[in-house]
Amino acid sequence: MLDKLSRFREQALARDIPSADVERWIGTARPCAILNPRADGPVVGRLGGPVMIPADEPDPVCPLVASIDLAALPKYATDLPLPPDGHLLLFAYPDVDLIGGSDSLGDAVYIPAGTAVEERQVDLEPDNEVAQMNFPQGRLCLRTDVSLPYHQEILDPGPPPVSKRLPDHPYVSELQDAWEGMPGDGIDFHPGLQIGGYAEDEYREEDPAVIAGRLAATEIRPEDWVLLAQWYSGVDGLGMACFWWAIAKQDLAARRFDRVFAAMTNNP
Repeated sequence: MLDKLSRFREQALARDIPSADVERWIGTARPCAILNPRADGPVVGRLGGPVMIPADEPDPVCPLVASIDLAALPKYATDLPLPPDGHLLLFAYPDVDLIGGSDSLGDAVYIPAGTAVEERQVDLEPDNEVAQMNFPQGRLCLRTDVSLPYHQEILDPGPPPVSKRLPDHPYVSELQDAWEGMPGDGIDFHPGLQIGGYAEDEYREEDPAVIAGRLAATEIRPEDWVLLAQWYSGVDGLGMACFWWAIAKQDLAARRFDRVFAAMTNNP
């Protein structure tokens, strides 16, 4: 993490971005875990597979994206207060026609260690468009990484509400370009997941986790939401779609994964 941030610092300074602005941006860095079949780290979960959940859980209404073994995920890999063991199951309903709506496009189920489970079927009609998608299958291996913000704006609630550039970061565009221009970096792990860190959004507008919090319309401020996971699907027909699960910090600490809100963007 520190080595990558040092390389980024060199890249940013070479672009004549003032040192103070570079250091403020580096101060926003968060650790994250990259999970994909090509990583050379330990196996920490799998893409797809049978849906194994407790008997008292309702049948899932979204296909299974991944199952993550939290005991195999090092605590230092993210700054999220994840449970130390058990499994986290992520489900998604990536329907592009529902983008921007108030309904969550997925679910998360936490299964504590030692809980009895049984195989279940997803409650979707066979001719459902999402049911016909071929979600990727295979093991998920770990690579630890570091994440910097992809967004450039915050929403001032007003009235009237208006989007504003990130305060204290006048060089945000240049800093993000420097990050994306680093040799050997970039999105090259389709299909895969990112746990923690910042969500990527092609529009570079508001933080997707904050957007999810606003769409969820709970009593918890959108600013108190964080990225739980992002999915780079590799599913035919979804193009470069980015899908993420966000959760309020309070709910994450209380292990209320049933309060996750999932959303997506799509670039056909």
